[in-house]
Amino acid sequence: MSIEVIQNYGKENIATVFIARTKSGKLIEFVESFQPNLPIEKKWVLVLSVMHGCPVKCLMCDAGQQFGGNLSKEEILAQVDHIVSRRFPDRKIPTDKFKVQFTRMGEPAYNNAVLDVLEELPAQYNAPGLIPSVSTIAPEGRDDFFARLLEIKNKYYKHGKFQMQFSIHTTDFEKRDKLIPIKKWSFEQISEYGEKFFVEGDRKITLNFALMKDYPVEPKVIDEYFDSNKFLVKITPLNPTKKATDNNLISALDSENENSIDKLVEDLRSLGFDVIVSIGELEENQIGSNCGQFVTAITKIQDVQ
Repeated sequence: MSIEVIQNYGKENIATVFIARTKSGKLIEFVESFQPNLPIEKKWVLVLSVMHGCPVKCLMCDAGQQFGGNLSKEEILAQVDHIVSRRFPDRKIPTDKFKVQFTRMGEPAYNNAVLDVLEELPAQYNAPGLIPSVSTIAPEGRDDFFARLLEIKNKYYKHGKFQMQFSIHTTDFEKRDKLIPIKKWSFEQISEYGEKFFVEGDRKITLNFALMKDYPVEPKVIDEYFDSNKFLVKITPLNPTKKATDNNLISALDSENENSIDKLVEDLRSLGFDVIVSIGELEENQIGSNCGQFVTAITKIQDVQ
């Protein structure tokens, strides 16, 4: 095994965070989660790390506090194997929607091993419901990655079996640069790629916004750049990470009241956009199944010791 799981924490019917050590001795984390009131036969979500930390250093993400390099294909697949073997040792996964998300720690577009994993996953498991999900901030200079990702999607994941997501968070270009402090694709570039990526029968491409106070989301700007027939908008609260607190970032979506953003949702829908308001299970915040939280805590304890 290319990773050694040393700890897990959570609740079986909500979310479990797994902490593992790779051969390099560094720590990673990955997650198994469930949608409330849905059995594993209906939906099962795995959230994988693709790096030791992350070099991007988004202002709200704990994973970016340090970076120790990319994970290998074997180290990424081992995360899937560990979770699957606990529940389905025969590798037959009878789940209608088996989502494998490359969104835990690390920017997937910086690691070509993610593409290798995507090519192997269909052969590794008997999982008719497999739906990979790649969430990216669209870093500049990774055109080859995105070109190959398009080829893989068209070869292995046709007819709505792939979820592509761009994490944008605000329509204010200067504030987007502040939140995500690297060179990245413009809205025009994301839109142009989406035009090539989306074909009839695909899932719409997700534009993700973790709503924050003082970081506006203007429906007219979204409409100016993105085709509502090919893109949808997903709105989430800001996760209660340490980095968000340190940087004085405050969620603009009340996790206990999704109606707090009714006007934004209505305005987007009036422009033709499908809108998903995804709040999730509040207990996941206590479990620590948000980006990088658990490894951050363990690393601090080890540093003190």
